Amino acid sequence: MDELKTLEAAALAELAACADEPALRAWYTKYFGDKGLMKAALAGIGRVAKELKAAYGQEANRVKVALQTTYDAALAKEKAAALEAALTTNPLDVTLPGRTRLRGRLHPATQILRQVTRVFADMGFEVVRTREVETDELNFECLNMPAHHPARDMWDTFFTDRPGVVLRTHTSPGQIHVMRAAAGKPVRVILPGMCYRNEAISTRSEIQFHQVEGLVIGDGVTMADLKGTITAFARRMFGPERQVRIRSSYFPFTEPSIEVDIDWPKDDPNRDRLTKGTGWLEIMGAGMVHPNVLRAGGYDPDKVTGFAFGMGPQRMLMLQHAIDDIRLFWQNDLRFLRQF
Repeated sequence: MDELKTLEAAALAELAACADEPALRAWYTKYFGDKGLMKAALAGIGRVAKELKAAYGQEANRVKVALQTTYDAALAKEKAAALEAALTTNPLDVTLPGRTRLRGRLHPATQILRQVTRVFADMGFEVVRTREVETDELNFECLNMPAHHPARDMWDTFFTDRPGVVLRTHTSPGQIHVMRAAAGKPVRVILPGMCYRNEAISTRSEIQFHQVEGLVIGDGVTMADLKGTITAFARRMFGPERQVRIRSSYFPFTEPSIEVDIDWPKDDPNRDRLTKGTGWLEIMGAGMVHPNVLRAGGYDPDKVTGFAFGMGPQRMLMLQHAIDDIRLFWQNDLRFLRQF
């Protein structure tokens, strides 16, 4: 009993002498740690005579509770004093703006897809998503490219282990799905989605990329309708002053086929680099739907006509923001993504 009282008196004296929080925690380790004096005192009950064990145990527990209570009070008092000192030394300015927490955001590829979709939706186009794994028939043959047709070399295709099944090289197979589902009715849709090509990855090409396909079919649809649609889109996307230029081209699923350019602002310092000194920038390919494609979709080309177009929305984003490396879209570099 005398040892317990001596231990209690010494512990309280040392606790009172602690000047800061580290000293308090060092005291706690000395008395209540795994090898602490209080733990040793509680273990000493084994050396006490049997008739005194109950009294010794009660006294030991009383000392333990008394020391723990005193320590808790001293620690709380020290923390309050430290906080008061910190507030006094570095007062809190409640007029300062709070720190903005970083929020998640849409990926830039998603943002440009939504922007393109919004423009065409305002023009009355329906948005349709189709599958990314296609049959050779829909990816090539129904688009006027039978087996061994040389035009197939324009698309570096990923083939699967299953014969006749490929990763789609463009969104154009969606045209056949839409036409067959429409069953002869007029069509006005866009088909956004991911495409895959077995190309060497570089600053200008990737093995996966988004495309937006457009398709309009109906009675009396003409090239003039295609030009009007393209012009309206270009001016909504790139500014009302943009001029559109049409050049002859070739795609196996359209006839005639065209490439579409827009003039780039003369005051843009990147103009010469983006347009290679021509002042014109290509934004899409298009044309009148080939009669063979109309037949594959279930339409009679003698009764209806249509036009189609396709564009790479990520390339448009590269043009709008002078991005010179398409690989940035898939590298997940936050320094790049946080700018959008």
